[in-house]
Amino acid sequence: MVKENLLNIKERIVSACVRNGREAASVTLVCVCKNRSPGEIRQVLDASIVDIGENKVQEALLKYNQLSACAAGASASGGKRYLLNPIKWHMVGHLQTNKVKDAVKIFDLIHSVDSQRIAWEIDKQAARINKVQDILIEVNISGEESKFGVEPEQLFKLVESISQFKNVRLQGLMGMAPAVGDPQEARPYFRKLRGLKDQINGLTHLSMGMSNDFEAAIEEGATIVRIGRAIFEGLEA
Repeated sequence: MVKENLLNIKERIVSACVRNGREAASVTLVCVCKNRSPGEIRQVLDASIVDIGENKVQEALLKYNQLSACAAGASASGGKRYLLNPIKWHMVGHLQTNKVKDAVKIFDLIHSVDSQRIAWEIDKQAARINKVQDILIEVNISGEESKFGVEPEQLFKLVESISQFKNVRLQGLMGMAPAVGDPQEARPYFRKLRGLKDQINGLTHLSMGMSNDFEAAIEEGATIVRIGRAIFEGLEA
């Protein structure tokens, strides 16, 4: 089922890009694997998806280690090998300060930086392992109190602060639209995030769009979409 669901999603991504005059290669599909087993993740890897998203650091560490052990064991026995090196790990959930040390060890891109304090801790921990950590700033584009993210009016101040850190590299913005019945209703929120990105020099990525609204997000400029349920459960368009 996962393979078929991914094929459907990829086709929808291509169609959304065509409608917007973009190349499909300009959009990265991150498979969000919250509460999914290593076996389920391997099904995704078999379908040539290498970008894996996790919401919690401790859960990601367990899977990272399990997949590493699986790769080593398969290699030793001559069986099929799941290489860890090609996998790109994305932290897409809220990041707590006390989890940063572990996060910088495994994540290629942290989507959810929303304060100077978190950015400073990432810079400090990344410096300890001689790493430059790629990050996105999470912006609360919906205005909901229940959502994480820096307020839009505070974004530029945070960008300026982050620019002073040597071991943090700001790549773009991340945002989440509110839950809406019609995906088209999410467009103004995505458009808002793109407008903020366009005001900041040097940003590459817009991480926005999930299972229910990723096509609208792509049409509004998303370069990264975060999809979980539609991959594992096959949600309809």
